[in-house]
Amino acid sequence: MKIKTHDDRLKLTNGTYHSLVNARKPEGIEDKKAYLIGTGIASLAAGCFLIRDAHMEGNKITFLEQLDIPGGSLDGNIRQNTGYVARGGREMGHCFEVLWSLFSSLPSTEDPSMSVLDHFFYTNLDDPNFSNCRITKEQGVRYDNGKFNLTQEMAMELATFVMISDEQLQDRSIEEFLSKELLESDFWTLWRTMFAFENWHSALEMKLYMNRFIHHIDGLTDLSALQFSKHDQYTSFVLPMVKYLKDNGAEFKYGVKVDNVEFDITEEKKVATKIVAFDKEGNDISIETTENDLVFITNGSMTENSGYGDDNTPAPFNTELDGCWKLWKNIAAQSDEFGHPEKFYGDTEKSNWESCTVTCHGGKVPEYIEKITKRSPYGGKVVTGGIVTAVDSSWLLSWTINRQNQYIGQPEEDVLVWVYGLFSDVEGDYIKKAMRDCTGKEITKEWLYHIGVPVEEIDELAETCTAIPVMMPYITAQFMPRAFGDRPYVVPKNATNFAFLGQFAETLDDPGRDTVFTIEYSGRTAMEAVYVLTGVEKGVPEVFGSRYDIRYLLNGAVELLDGQKPQLPIPPMKMMNIMKHLSGTDIEVLLKEYNIL
Repeated sequence: MKIKTHDDRLKLTNGTYHSLVNARKPEGIEDKKAYLIGTGIASLAAGCFLIRDAHMEGNKITFLEQLDIPGGSLDGNIRQNTGYVARGGREMGHCFEVLWSLFSSLPSTEDPSMSVLDHFFYTNLDDPNFSNCRITKEQGVRYDNGKFNLTQEMAMELATFVMISDEQLQDRSIEEFLSKELLESDFWTLWRTMFAFENWHSALEMKLYMNRFIHHIDGLTDLSALQFSKHDQYTSFVLPMVKYLKDNGAEFKYGVKVDNVEFDITEEKKVATKIVAFDKEGNDISIETTENDLVFITNGSMTENSGYGDDNTPAPFNTELDGCWKLWKNIAAQSDEFGHPEKFYGDTEKSNWESCTVTCHGGKVPEYIEKITKRSPYGGKVVTGGIVTAVDSSWLLSWTINRQNQYIGQPEEDVLVWVYGLFSDVEGDYIKKAMRDCTGKEITKEWLYHIGVPVEEIDELAETCTAIPVMMPYITAQFMPRAFGDRPYVVPKNATNFAFLGQFAETLDDPGRDTVFTIEYSGRTAMEAVYVLTGVEKGVPEVFGSRYDIRYLLNGAVELLDGQKPQLPIPPMKMMNIMKHLSGTDIEVLLKEYNIL
């Protein structure tokens, strides 16, 4: 059976037949060069696939990056004179087929004798992830009971929602479909804080998430479905890609601002003809391109315009249109097929939230952490196992601690805490200011209040911490309500030498089933782009088919009800008749095995 795609040049496959084969060198690849705009995960992955699968020589690959460091949104570093900071981190799952294909090929930063995938696998095998406390209230008191606590009616509401067609969910928000009762449920607290959904975000993206991760539903209440790298994700994922690319001769040009890509567009084909670019001094360094020059464009960015603060300074809320967004706007003006970026950048009040990296320098704060996590934050093992949410926080504050030491070279007494609030414009519960107006020290105090530090001790313990807040105007721009065509296809119709990459490109599967806000999505856009433009013969693995697997659907229905049998709206006499026909069949065995009957 052929799996449907929007481009006949793309093969989608499953199983190991395609995934394990070594790709042959595509015809004509030696005559091509590649320019990649941006150095986020999608762009770096595209470069790796060009070398590994398309057999392009690395010295024919050039990255154009406006910052002075690669990695895009997947960062993690030390800011001079202020301390450690990460704008966020991506949660990882078993069924990221594209990502694991790539990382099975690259040596690990931590142990070059192992692949990135090997190191990640054994890190999580030896120290499995799970949470001892997912939600707190009343200053650090455990609230959650490890369950979704949905009623039968709410579970049916969710089941009905995921059956609505994608077409009907275009340009619609979650709150248009889900009831007030459901949006005030424990399920919604668990879901929205884990994935950073707001009530006004895209109903279509919500449906895609539920379908994509139905196989993980039994591991979401305690976060055992998740996996994390040993160290920060920049070290564990970005650096191996950059090293592989540089070892193969790829060139990285930093401080390059790309304002536009110009195209020659006819009925028969679309060709990128010029990359309009400037260096730090504003000098024009534009590049004329031919059909043998492949151009990979990262359009839009979740972390564009990130504003950094410190202990004594709030993070600025920068909303001036620039960088990837300005680039995409200029590109979109040339063809309706290149998307509608304003749908995503047009309302920063609905696409922003703020994070803050708090470093606890020993002292008493780790004692309060341990009361909640039931684990020492020291020793290199799982600590929180994912985020802990203060459900009664007016900012809807969540926080997480990865395995320590999170950064190579991090002082042993330090504990790094990543804190984020979904509501940046609301007054805090201890600090009577909006989160976006707070300094790092003030955000630290609000967090200390919600983990149970007595009010009279907060000021003193806050002095044992340093913090870097980061305000991100577009961090959930990819979740804004959208319609088909608002994101350009990875390879637009009749495009000969260019592709779009990342969170704001539309994958070529039909229907699209992968989910944005994951690095797997970035990797998938990269693999599709490279395989289509260069003619790699092997197939791209389709999105894991849990939505089509009756076992996961049945299990998910029961797990949403915390193990209860669904109450089927079938009259007793009719049920008896149904059971008579099912008796002795595999269907009866299946329904009983998964606790439906």
